[in-house]
Amino acid sequence: MKHFPAARGALLALLAALLFGASTPLVQRFGVGVSGWMTAAMLYAGAAVAGLLLRSSAAKEAALRRQHWPRLLLMALFGAMIGPAALAWGLQHTGSISASLMLTQEAVFTVLLSFLLYREHIDRRVGLAIVFLTCGGVLLVFDRVENGATQVIGLLAVMAATVSWGVDNTLSRALADLDPGRVILGKATAGAACSFLIAAATGGTTLSLDAGAGLFLIGATGYGLSLRFYLLAQRAFGAARTGSVFATAPFIGAVIAFGLGERGFSPWMFGGAALMLGGVVLHITERHEHKHEHEALAHEHAHTHDDGHHSHSHDPIPAGAHSHRHTHEPVRHNHTHAPDLHHVHRH
Repeated sequence: MKHFPAARGALLALLAALLFGASTPLVQRFGVGVSGWMTAAMLYAGAAVAGLLLRSSAAKEAALRRQHWPRLLLMALFGAMIGPAALAWGLQHTGSISASLMLTQEAVFTVLLSFLLYREHIDRRVGLAIVFLTCGGVLLVFDRVENGATQVIGLLAVMAATVSWGVDNTLSRALADLDPGRVILGKATAGAACSFLIAAATGGTTLSLDAGAGLFLIGATGYGLSLRFYLLAQRAFGAARTGSVFATAPFIGAVIAFGLGERGFSPWMFGGAALMLGGVVLHITERHEHKHEHEALAHEHAHTHDDGHHSHSHDPIPAGAHSHRHTHEPVRHNHTHAPDLHHVHRH
């Protein structure tokens, strides 16, 4: 891991992608006849319970404090309300395979917003990956044009969900150093409550016991546990790269949709999938090394003392990961790295 610092982040992002990718065709199956807002409410009710169970002690992870709540509420708005509601509506009006593949656009918006807000480094390789992903999304829209306007509108609703989740991913970057269980609990509770209130106000709370239980369990794994892995991946190698590796989720969803019986393939879809897969591969295989400088920094997050960046002393030194406020002295060195919490320098 020391020689390939992005490997841990990539693995965590892939785990998040596996869980979320599997959820997309399942949401389409269990969400039949359920309003988009009620679907969002049940998904994030499950995620809230997962966050409650995944909380860590204050000694191991940085706590969620009052100053973090404005950002957390914005995450709930975009990620736990608008995003899942748009996805649920879109899945009811387009094919699950094309919808799953369209979710790769989340990586595009995440990378662009991460560059604009955090100045995360985007080199030619990453830029080419974004072009591939974008062109793949355009081909999917062309594919749905042949199936009528309703299919196109449904696919555009899925794209709107990716924009919303791209904003959510970018906002969550600043909270990635906190206890992920508490972040999930706060975001999911706010999102589930607000989505349910909107569903109640619009008369859209009707759902069967099977649909409710199914959506709840999907939310616990595909939105709760998946978000935990996603936040840990952001901590390890930044929002942009996490978003790009997470773009494997749509392919997982497409495979599961195929296994569930959908056969709506076309040349446009194959072309779009190939471009998107090429974009993901380009980004996963990135290797980044140069001489860089760390400025003095004081912050709080979970850390260990074997990563070359935490040399402060303890008496005695804690075993394993622990959290407390600590200071980094200025240093200039050269090693392979990713844009994690300690490598957000300019290029």
